[in-house]
Amino acid sequence: MGVLLAGYEMTGGYGGPPILQDCTITAEAGQITVIVGPNGAGKSTAMKALLGMLELSAGRVELAGRDIGLLSPQERVAQGIGFVPQTQNIFTGMTVLENLQMGAFLRADDGAEIIEQLVQLFPVLAEKADQQAGALSGGQRQQVAVARALMNEPSVLLLDEPTAGVSPVVMDELFDRIIEVAKTGIAVLMVEQNARQALEIADRGFVLVGGENRFTDTGQALLADATVRRSFLGG
Repeated sequence: MGVLLAGYEMTGGYGGPPILQDCTITAEAGQITVIVGPNGAGKSTAMKALLGMLELSAGRVELAGRDIGLLSPQERVAQGIGFVPQTQNIFTGMTVLENLQMGAFLRADDGAEIIEQLVQLFPVLAEKADQQAGALSGGQRQQVAVARALMNEPSVLLLDEPTAGVSPVVMDELFDRIIEVAKTGIAVLMVEQNARQALEIADRGFVLVGGENRFTDTGQALLADATVRRSFLGG
């Protein structure tokens, strides 16, 4: 097991002043890792750096111990990184099943076997298989988006704000599904605004402020830290 995806001492931005400053993020197999922090802290930027959507001026990114800094985002996906963006993460005009089939573009087979496995993780896939994805609720759409990213059987799954805009009940359901994904051995790394709830299910958490690591610990330890609670979790 151990660390599957790591960005070490990452510094970089989008051409102006660096947004990330000597930032380190790691994700381990079979664990849920969350990146939290205030707006503008660099959370999504850190995820984009890991995916190769941001050029680093310093630092390195490794997948299973191998430097992938020169690989494009598409090449990183082919090497085993799944990614679910916050928005526009499904094809609304296609059915649920067609969305999953679109996620199988790197596979040598038709993906029928992995779809059967995903239905066990996400029962909504079978219930809504022939429905247009655009007609689903927000929470159901997110489950389809996550399942589609899993079609290529990645070793790492990156989730950018998976619970944005959904109700607390739907958030709990999504987190339950994410827990089940991690149990399969995948390293799950997610950026979350719902920091307290995300840390409750996290094996490890990184609190970013100004693009820098401010706190790093287990989810439970961060929840118990008075400074973290007061500064980032509302007391």
